Amino acid sequence: MQTTLIVIGVLIAALFIFRSIAMAKMKKTPLVADHEKVVTLTEQNFQQKTKGKVVLVDFWASWCAPCRMMAPVLNDVASELNGNSHVGKVDIQQYQSLANQFKVRSIPTLILLKNGKEVNRFVGIKSKDFLLKEIAKVG
Repeated sequence: MQTTLIVIGVLIAALFIFRSIAMAKMKKTPLVADHEKVVTLTEQNFQQKTKGKVVLVDFWASWCAPCRMMAPVLNDVASELNGNSHVGKVDIQQYQSLANQFKVRSIPTLILLKNGKEVNRFVGIKSKDFLLKEIAKVG
């Protein structure tokens, strides 16, 4: 019985250490500059930039480590999109009203819009291939 408790304690300690190391690495993820095709969305230009288009909108914040991990993926997605499909980003710290309008509760939240209307929503880190497939379904 005592040996079992010791083993469980060691496993819990190892998991805690592993999680702490992983979190430290995520926090050190640098900010990546947006690709030239990524559109910065604001309260002023949101309607114009999403009207008549398919837009994958990333709701993010600079302090969010998973958001920083998604930036290179979104840059890759933007570089492969043609025609009427685009990637846009909304900084929720600057444009809280947009986050509230779309009921964003956690970040990163990716909302796929067609003609300014939500057609799908993804929360968390997603792969480039997954996002391109989802955009192709709507486009």
